[in-house]
Amino acid sequence: MSTERVETIVIGGGQAGLAMSYHLGRLGGEHVVLERGELAERWRSERWDSLHFQSPNWNMNLPGWSRMTADPQADPDAFSPLREVTGYIERYAANIRAPVRTQCAALSLTRRPGSRELQVQTDGTLYVAHNVVVATGPYQVPRATPPLGGGVFELHSTQYRNPMQLPAGAVLVVGSGNSGVQIAEELCCAGRRVFLSVSSHERIRRRYRGKDCIWWLIATGSADSTLREWKGARLSRLMTGVSGGYDIDLRRLAGQGIVLIGRVKAAENGRIAIADDLASSMAHGDESLNAFTRRCDDAVRVQQLDLPPADPSPDPTPDPPEIQKPIRSVDLVREGINSVIWANGAQTEFSWIDLPVFDQSPGSKRTPLHERGVTAEAGLYFLGLPWLHKWKSAFLFGADEDAAFLGAHIVPQKRN
Repeated sequence: MSTERVETIVIGGGQAGLAMSYHLGRLGGEHVVLERGELAERWRSERWDSLHFQSPNWNMNLPGWSRMTADPQADPDAFSPLREVTGYIERYAANIRAPVRTQCAALSLTRRPGSRELQVQTDGTLYVAHNVVVATGPYQVPRATPPLGGGVFELHSTQYRNPMQLPAGAVLVVGSGNSGVQIAEELCCAGRRVFLSVSSHERIRRRYRGKDCIWWLIATGSADSTLREWKGARLSRLMTGVSGGYDIDLRRLAGQGIVLIGRVKAAENGRIAIADDLASSMAHGDESLNAFTRRCDDAVRVQQLDLPPADPSPDPTPDPPEIQKPIRSVDLVREGINSVIWANGAQTEFSWIDLPVFDQSPGSKRTPLHERGVTAEAGLYFLGLPWLHKWKSAFLFGADEDAAFLGAHIVPQKRN
């Protein structure tokens, strides 16, 4: 086992880790980036084939080399397919000369005995450093799911690739975030009978008054809101970049044949118990859409923006019958459901970090304690977490600001 010393170790070769590498390199900070797989590994191995980036190309920005700089011929208002997202990240790493070591998973992070130094154990090398930036992403392991039994084919949305992956028959998709809704729509268009378990969600207009919703999130200040300023806000709103981007309306999906049901409460012996909350979840989505429109119109008035007049409200889509007569249980065999896709989200997993930097209160799930990514444990930092500092922190275009802040914090320590 070899030992290597370096000033700063960045763990994670995705958007956050590469943004950190850019700012450390710009400031002259010696560092290496350790990536468990290939560059942008989660974009490669944990996304479905038809996924498109959910922000327009003009908003695919990493520090020093944006998507439009990398490819000036690209349509700024288009949405990049998955292969172009990974391609941009690969070229970005090469452009900034990021010192990335792929296929190098961090197995543990501890304090070196009797020293201020930190140490990162990998399969073949023990890395010793003054600083470690954990930039492994906000969603690392799937949330737990109840066992269904009965031989049903189950997989998490991070394992789904395309409809051909599933056995014949109907499909139950559990979760109405972006992953669940887009996968359900793809399966429906592929001729599958689909049940979609709907939970509380927020809607948004893909375009309003001539501007994309991401433009509006920036213009209204939402993207730069801190958690203290916008407590309780959701990170995710229903949107898609497929087919040029369009509004996601669950009632429209029901009109296409998707059966909407409420939240899954329990599962046992091939039967799914369903909560009677479909109507309230849909109502919450409607109100969030109206609130978004009001914020946009308020911004136009207050900032005196020169934009087209307010778009007319779209014709209302009729409620599906499940609103008035909610389905309270689903028998998988009776409905011919042979596949279940759990699109119930993922969470951080930091069991490999043996340092006292986590919230130990009940239900905290080892949430890192930090202030803008800076922990109380000397030399340890986090980057790319939801609400690390602002709403945009967990997104590609938010990595620059947070990485710049940490870079300025780390490099002066080196020079003192």
